[in-house]
Amino acid sequence: MKRLPRIEQYGLIGDMQTSAHVCDDGSIDWLCLPRFDSPAVFASLLGTQKHGTWQIAPAPSAGRDAEAVAERRYRGDSLVLESVWRTQAGSVRVLDFMPPRDGAPQVIRIVEGLAGEVSMVSVMHPRPGYGSVSPWIHEVGGRTVAEAGADALWLDTCVPQVAKDGVIASAFTVRAGQGVAFVLSWCPSHTAAPDVPDAEGALVETLAFWQDWTQEGTYDGPYREAVVRSSIVLKAMTYGPSGGIVAAPTTSLPEEIGGGRNWDYRFTWLRDASTTLAALLGTGYREEAEAWRRWLLRAVAGDPENLQIMYGITGERDLRERELPWLPGYEDSAPVRVGNGAADQLQLDVYGEVIETLYLAHQSGVAHCFDTAILHQRLIEHLVQRWQEPDEGIWEIRGARRHFVHSKVMAWVAVDRTIRLAEAGALAMDPSPLIELRETIHHEVCTQGYDPVRNTFTQSYGSQELDAATLLIPRVGFLPPDDPVTNRGVPAHEPVRRGQLPAYRVHCADDAPRRRA
Repeated sequence: MKRLPRIEQYGLIGDMQTSAHVCDDGSIDWLCLPRFDSPAVFASLLGTQKHGTWQIAPAPSAGRDAEAVAERRYRGDSLVLESVWRTQAGSVRVLDFMPPRDGAPQVIRIVEGLAGEVSMVSVMHPRPGYGSVSPWIHEVGGRTVAEAGADALWLDTCVPQVAKDGVIASAFTVRAGQGVAFVLSWCPSHTAAPDVPDAEGALVETLAFWQDWTQEGTYDGPYREAVVRSSIVLKAMTYGPSGGIVAAPTTSLPEEIGGGRNWDYRFTWLRDASTTLAALLGTGYREEAEAWRRWLLRAVAGDPENLQIMYGITGERDLRERELPWLPGYEDSAPVRVGNGAADQLQLDVYGEVIETLYLAHQSGVAHCFDTAILHQRLIEHLVQRWQEPDEGIWEIRGARRHFVHSKVMAWVAVDRTIRLAEAGALAMDPSPLIELRETIHHEVCTQGYDPVRNTFTQSYGSQELDAATLLIPRVGFLPPDDPVTNRGVPAHEPVRRGQLPAYRVHCADDAPRRRA
């Protein structure tokens, strides 16, 4: 039986519409097609091999040394994953990638012989419907296809395939200088087969795409390699056709092993997307901010009074939650859920995150948008009416609502950034009424959300609990990081530039700028 891998053993590949998780034993254990939020065709990450997986690796006869890769890296600044195995008979490299989509979604795996002669195997267990459906596997014109309901998976390769008991397998040998490509393509089962792919040509185009995209970045400071790699991952989690950004490309990975707090994150949280865009804007990427701004307009539509904390990747509102009882969960962490019931929660902090992102976009030179300005004004008008209400907060509690300190701080951020944009002429509104509200929120947080005995902000008004989210107080400019207790009520009127690396400044009304590394 396949050993249980740790999360850190997986590498991510993707095409800006979906993604796959590739383990260091050569198996793809999570893949949703054709979108991030589609049912998985490989779901063994949350179960076993019978729930879907695809492994390409040295044959068991190659010896114990071939059970895991010896080297693993991404090729340059790209999402092309390289895995190298060394065996007693020789060494091989496998390239895993998903070309930016221009037609059918594809997973391409190229096996390259580096030295000697290595026996390899490809074993695929296609299981659509999150591992619940055994497909009809057959050949069409010399190509292998697995069909189930609306899904058709086409496997193209030059080596013979054997289909038996729901498994597609092949055994082959790779010598130094040789290459064998496998391409898995998806299309609706009722449509014509996708074109026979050109794996090598797709590799060249994929590397060129990522090289061109990373060259648009402007960051050239410390830890550049890590910053660029992080930017690539964030780009990979953006749904290209709409501009929506998923919080994660997976569902139900547990907060703790064996626990039940396992949620579906394959949706666009306004909070998470705002933080992502702040990072991308800080490294020079404006196109993603413009695309997300258009997504926001479509998602919120003419109904900002009913703002949701999250939407589907193309703006869907119905994200009803259900459980998948046939999946045991990652390391038996059940239940496995799809959909997310938190979509209906009230989380007042999202107003601050959204408006902060619009402010950063303006500061970064993103062109003014009249429709976005109207939406901004309607959002702030609604927040003015509701900021005093309790909510479920950033941690999405499924219990009684509270007056969370973080939510109030982010309401302050929304008001503060709106004032600044109005004063800069980017919003056609009088900021005067908001200036008093900004001071009111600030004073309330510093009196009701602060424990003077322990000299700390609390999770919610009157609570003894602490909250890591309050560490964002200096980051958003609410107070400077070294603010003494006696001055904690002094407003911080200069916002922090999120995404500014490696340090940022916080300005206060009566203080000189302070710098924190």
